[in-house]
Parts: sequence; C-alpha cells; structure tokens
Amino acid sequence: LSEILFEQLSKHNYTISFAESLTGGNVSGELTRLAGVSSVTKGGVVSYTNEIKHNVLGVKQSTLDSFSEVSHECAKEMAIGVQKLFNTDIAVSLTGIAGPTGATEKDPIGTVYFGFAIKDKVFSERFCFSGNRNRVINKSVNFALLKAIQFIKA
Repeated sequence: LSEILFEQLSKHNYTISFAESLTGGNVSGELTRLAGVSSVTKGGVVSYTNEIKHNVLGVKQSTLDSFSEVSHECAKEMAIGVQKLFNTDIAVSLTGIAGPTGATEKDPIGTVYFGFAIKDKVFSERFCFSGNRNRVINKSVNFALLKAIQFIKA
C-alpha cells in the first residue's frame, strides 16, 4: 500500500503529512521506508497526548473537553493542524483506542477515527477494528494508507 500511495502522490504531484496518536508514527514509517519519498512527504506529528494535539496541532481545548480526543471533531482538527503545519495537499490523522484499556460505552477497544484534509475539504471516518492492540494498530495503518490512495484516485 505504501508503494501505491507513493506512486499516486508522485503522479499527481501531491504532498502528504500525518498526525498520529494511537499508531505512534507507524503510518509515516510505512511510507518513509521507501527511497525517494521525501519528494511527497513533508513530515508528521506523533500526538499521543492531548497536550501535543492542542499545542502543536491546534486542536481546540473545547473540542477535547466536549468531544474527547477520540472523536470525529478531534480527528478533523488534527488533520487540519498537520496540513497547516507542513503545508501539504493531503493530511491524514488517526486517533483512537488500541487497547487493552481505554474503552468507553460509545467507543470500544479498536475504535479509530480517521481525519482527512484534502486540499480544502475536511472529513472523518470512524471504524472499529477487532483484535489485540497490535492488530488494531496494523489495521489502522493499512486503512489510512488505503483511504489516502482512494481519495487521490477519486
């Protein structure tokens, strides 16, 4: 998936950045393991804490207080923040609960919110993956790469 994303970003002359919470930089890592990827990837932020989400990515404190860090609102603001920070065409954010703790009634273990900022469009998607912590993280990484490819091709 990372090779296909690299190919599509290059083909369309797009740049991309990532804001990652539960994946801890694994999405960026998948892409940046490829030679030459610096032509399309400007950087990323591992925003594992709310402090970093707020102070670095610009997620509003009111968003964190009202909706939490595991929400559509936070995922969208993370994507907007990293897109602005690195001045990229596309930004992808991930925030969620990989487990084994942290579940809520609304968001069980495996819940992930993906934020996307593509040019001036911003939206988010919520998915709930099954499996242990590593499986949730791996599925989240693959889903983020796949969705980025789909949005470029659309």
